[in-house]
Amino acid sequence: MSDKPMEAEAEVLEESLEASAEVAEEESDELGAPSLAAALEALLIVAVEPLSAVSLAEATRHPVEVVEGELRRLAEDYTQAERGFALREVAGGWRYYTRDTCSGVIERFVIDGQQARLTQAALETLAVVAYRQPVSRARISAVRGVNVDGVLRTLQSRGLVEEAGTDPSSQAILYRTTPYFLERLGIASLEDLPDLSEYLPDLAELDAVLDSVHAGE
Repeated sequence: MSDKPMEAEAEVLEESLEASAEVAEEESDELGAPSLAAALEALLIVAVEPLSAVSLAEATRHPVEVVEGELRRLAEDYTQAERGFALREVAGGWRYYTRDTCSGVIERFVIDGQQARLTQAALETLAVVAYRQPVSRARISAVRGVNVDGVLRTLQSRGLVEEAGTDPSSQAILYRTTPYFLERLGIASLEDLPDLSEYLPDLAELDAVLDSVHAGE
């Protein structure tokens, strides 16, 4: 029996596979992602609100019914794989959510993070804000003698410090403590803060020093 028919079939199969690969590559380039599933996952991860199947279809250039089918398949795959997140259809759109069965570890993470003690640097910066508010970042740095950018971000993320407008002369952002700060200290107002006057130089003198430092003198 001649091998030519088999060779011909092999050639046809190879050509078919190459054609399929070329089509897949063209579809991938047009989609902007390796696959429709990957494209949908990427879009849903960056979304700040639920995305409708219509919006996802427009973004991926696929029919709505195809997108809906892929979304439901992804949701089912995540459930079967017992992933820590779930894909749900809510409020007319699709969005990722943490799975109910992982609520324990999430609660522990959030609570532990909120109860973590502030560093000495954070406490010192918070004290400057509390007693000198509203105060700019430059003045806080002048008092402490170090850069306070990172510490201020930490205090803001903890809800202890917030922005309070800008300085009329320098346009620098001003910072103040929050109601949550008072709540954590157990006081009704800033007037209930301990008096530090006996530990500080004359306030007018201190302002003059801070102004000179801020001006680079």
